[in-house]
Amino acid sequence: MPIDPIAAGLLQQMAEAGMPPLNEMSPADARQAAEGFRALAGEPETVADVTDRTIPGPGGDIPVRIYTPAGGGTALGCLVYYHGGGWVLGDIEGVDTICRAVANRAGCKVISVEYRLAPEHKFPAPFDDCYAALEWVAANGASIGVDSSKLAVGGDSAGGNLAAAVALKARDAGGPALRHQLLVYPVTNHDYGTESYSVNGDGYLLTLDMMTWFWDHYLSSAEDGRNPLASPLAAADLSGLPPAFVITAEFDPLRDEGEAYAAKLVDAGVKVSHQRFDGQIHAFWQMPGVFPAALAAADQAAGHLKAAFA
Repeated sequence: MPIDPIAAGLLQQMAEAGMPPLNEMSPADARQAAEGFRALAGEPETVADVTDRTIPGPGGDIPVRIYTPAGGGTALGCLVYYHGGGWVLGDIEGVDTICRAVANRAGCKVISVEYRLAPEHKFPAPFDDCYAALEWVAANGASIGVDSSKLAVGGDSAGGNLAAAVALKARDAGGPALRHQLLVYPVTNHDYGTESYSVNGDGYLLTLDMMTWFWDHYLSSAEDGRNPLASPLAAADLSGLPPAFVITAEFDPLRDEGEAYAAKLVDAGVKVSHQRFDGQIHAFWQMPGVFPAALAAADQAAGHLKAAFA
């Protein structure tokens, strides 16, 4: 279908503003520029409680934000959430609105993780923080109102990559048992050869050049890119992973690798639901103030989380 008129309007405004692409900036300048998108998240919903704290991590304390849904409750299921931003950008503030929306709709706790960023901290440092956060939640659930037998991981874009990788390690290392994984237009493969890169790699917010820039900052070598903890699609065996809900966007260079991962999970016997949001561009999930589709996606994600935690 045609591109969403809202997305087309946003892209036109950005083009008229003349902001250089992120891949032509330093990481510090790109982070500052990316903060401008926070205004597009819209008005955050009221939840019962929001607590900022730190938890111990392999490279020092990790900031997290803990959301308790409207209505409160204890011994709730919990989504451990990892923000997007190409492993270089982003923080817990940038996904505050969507995390509140998911918490309220799913009636679960959401714990948003501010992992270390590249290039200052290359692979596997961001992943290590994300896995440590899951282990901490599993070990300390009772103290924060979480039922540690009802855990899920999730994330968008690079955060979806990290969530998929965390699920792989949890399976292989005998880590925390997971009920579900929420993968929102996830990065799954260090490769640019898909059709969606060919047709969507320029002009739709996220570009091929940006993804090359992100990967180059994240990885120390091409060999790292073949590690399943960096490229989950490269994993030889996806059996035994938790059920997944995979969201993709039609006009997104990452569309095909997200859908390939969903298909490979199905082939491995994993229960998967997949929703392609036609007409949408990358990052729509983080902008519910602009895109009604973001809250529609949150509704669907919450339904899957409710079912997983039931």
